[in-house]
Amino acid sequence: MTDDLGRKTASGSGRSPSQRSNVASFIVMDVMRAAAELERQGRSIIHMEVGQPGTPAPETARAAVRAALDTETLGYTAALGNDTLRARIAASYRERYGVKVDESRIVVCSGSSAAFLLAFLAVFDAGTRVALPSPGYPCYRHILSALGCRTPLIETGPETRWMPTPDDLAALHKRESLGGLLIASPANPTGTMIEPDRLAALIGFADANGLWFISDEIYHGLTYEAPATTALSVSDEVIVINSFSKYHAMTGWRVGWLVVPPALVRTVERLQQNFFISAPAASQVAALGAFDGVGELERNRETYARNRALLLDALPEAGLSALAPADGAFYLYADVSAFTDDALAFASAMLEDIGVAVTPGLDFDESRGNRYLRFSYAGTESNMAEAARRLKAWPRLKR
Repeated sequence: MTDDLGRKTASGSGRSPSQRSNVASFIVMDVMRAAAELERQGRSIIHMEVGQPGTPAPETARAAVRAALDTETLGYTAALGNDTLRARIAASYRERYGVKVDESRIVVCSGSSAAFLLAFLAVFDAGTRVALPSPGYPCYRHILSALGCRTPLIETGPETRWMPTPDDLAALHKRESLGGLLIASPANPTGTMIEPDRLAALIGFADANGLWFISDEIYHGLTYEAPATTALSVSDEVIVINSFSKYHAMTGWRVGWLVVPPALVRTVERLQQNFFISAPAASQVAALGAFDGVGELERNRETYARNRALLLDALPEAGLSALAPADGAFYLYADVSAFTDDALAFASAMLEDIGVAVTPGLDFDESRGNRYLRFSYAGTESNMAEAARRLKAWPRLKR
């Protein structure tokens, strides 16, 4: 006997998985698996489903690890992370944003996923209502749900550039008595960035009403029109989450960080000690080396910019003209309601018919996602051009 997640249960003995484990699947990973199976069958697949750079970690990161393998034990680091890396991360805020951040507030962890878990455990008790924009990264909801929190949604759309407004937040707080708000900018799946004034207004509301404000800044560095604003330029009482996965092209290395208010450092340190001990030592060495690879990383960003320009022309030519603003990250969020009311089936057909793997919007928006697809343009220029050719020729996009 299996549950709805495909796991064996032992109902006859009174045993079953916990209720908290009953979270939805991360659909993009299911698409990735289906695409890999077609590749094993010899099919040519263009991967536009997963938010993953098509390049390896910068050479400076890989060189740092090669050197460390011969000279260091690479055992546990301190729970808060390698002190040299923490200092370098703190310095990056001064260099990129002109913001002073004390290195004592930096917590290095196993990717942004661990950062979310640590942050949520540090400030939210079970039952707390945490506001999330919709559409949004699904793992926010799933992690909070597994922790016993509630996730009332702020529905966004083109009229607000896919970002919540202070009025939205105030209205939801009046109804739900919130404990916090999480904002990502640039956002996944829309690629939209929040304006500095709106960011400041949301943080001001949170401060005035005793809400925790969490800022997911994992796509900072990947912007194309204007630079992103860090929440740390507005307040020291916010929690900022970032990672080496996206701009630094280190998804598989699993290393990220939090910046927390001084009063939370020891709280998060204790959680890290018990849950993870420390982030992987080799990954921390690589992360430190990655700071010296800016030239290579900027060339990656320039590739994404060219891919973005290509697809902003090609998708409307293929019939997909209703696109969210592509301010940053490496995503285009397309309204496909002119062609289908079942984006999951539509994405499956696209994969099967023309070998283009994309993510259905249901991953990001449970109520409206059947109308949307997310396209990642983090691949090579040649693959993006081939994807555009296949999409333009696909009969399902003809009206």
